[in-house]
Amino acid sequence: MESNVNPMPVPGQPEAPDTGTLKGFLQFLWQELKPRGKVLTPFNIITAIIILGGIIIIAIRLAKGLGAVTNLSQTYPWGIWIGFDVVTGVAFAGGAYILTFAVHILKVKKYEPIVRATVLNGFLAYVFYSGALLLDLGRPWNVVNPIIGNAFGYGSVLFLVAWHFLLYTLCLFIEVSPAIAEWLKWVKARRIIQKVTTATIILGVTLSTLHQAGLGALFLTAPSKIHPLWYSSNIPVLFFISSMFAGFSMIIIESMFTHKIFSDRLDEHHRASHNKILLGLAKGSASVMAAYLFLKVIDLTHGHQLGLLLTPMGLWYLVEVAGFTLLPLVLYVVAIRRQSVRLVQWTALLTAIGVILNRLNISVIAFKWYEAVRYYPSWMEIWVTLAVISMELWVFQWVINRMPILGEHEDFKSEEKTLTNLNDGEVVRWKASAS
Repeated sequence: MESNVNPMPVPGQPEAPDTGTLKGFLQFLWQELKPRGKVLTPFNIITAIIILGGIIIIAIRLAKGLGAVTNLSQTYPWGIWIGFDVVTGVAFAGGAYILTFAVHILKVKKYEPIVRATVLNGFLAYVFYSGALLLDLGRPWNVVNPIIGNAFGYGSVLFLVAWHFLLYTLCLFIEVSPAIAEWLKWVKARRIIQKVTTATIILGVTLSTLHQAGLGALFLTAPSKIHPLWYSSNIPVLFFISSMFAGFSMIIIESMFTHKIFSDRLDEHHRASHNKILLGLAKGSASVMAAYLFLKVIDLTHGHQLGLLLTPMGLWYLVEVAGFTLLPLVLYVVAIRRQSVRLVQWTALLTAIGVILNRLNISVIAFKWYEAVRYYPSWMEIWVTLAVISMELWVFQWVINRMPILGEHEDFKSEEKTLTNLNDGEVVRWKASAS
């Protein structure tokens, strides 16, 4: 693949290799793999220790089985690796399908500066949480069965979730690949990718909608095992809706840190629009949370579960719903009225805690709550979860420091502007012909 961009050499720096040749590509990749900035930072040291420890525990798990490192059993076959890493992690990746749909399909250009970072975060989340899912399987190599047809389970929700998961991860890779092409200065590849972007986004939004709800549909098969306050025939809908404000909260939290840590990577457009973007996300989150709470009230009243609110599990339910859903909704409204970005950021953290509580309640805490011997994650399960998150943060940091994620690549700005004008023109002509 040949490069059509020949960057001007910078005085005092070695000339960048030609990535259009195999030798040049390998030289470029070798240069990019070298650390940038300070290596022995507190973040790097702490996360390196967590990752090394996690690798050792993973090796023990693969060699000796789940029982060697987890507290899982026949009664509790799913634990924190499913409840947090997968069920919760996928919800926080929901911002990718919402934002790409808003920017590329609805043409809401206000959120364009944060699209690439959001899609990157979603892609990495799916990749690393897929790895966490492999750890939870008794026989990890059987994960290919739904793909190769060795054991198709057409009537299984897990079969659908597996295919949606795989296809949506591929869609996210295609959506983030323009930044990879710009990083490698592969102009032709970028143009080809741009042509299929719209179709990929439409497919990705469809798949993400289905599997966000599909994760909730998994629990429809366990009506007698989930506490009545959390079990509902609306679980798929509630999972889908909660993935929206979970995604919004993660975008806000992510931007809070990226603007401090990677401030030198931001372009002026990104900096100037930051506050408006966060306030807009707060409005979207508040609207979706109101719909979510409305459905929760319907479930309580129609399911005749109001009397359970005075039980110990009922009080815990109120902590989740009132303390980490209703309260953040009110705080979002206050933040919007006061135009307080700081309050929006703190409310996003509160919202994220609420999402974690909800997903863990359904998958772990309120699951078989009646058992005398309950499941509690072992310290090794928690360590591996922290290791997976640390690995994801390392890759995210590496990509942000090298690829044009938080700002446009200088060599592609003019081309991107021309492409945008052409696409906008096509939209105008399409609307005119439709009328």
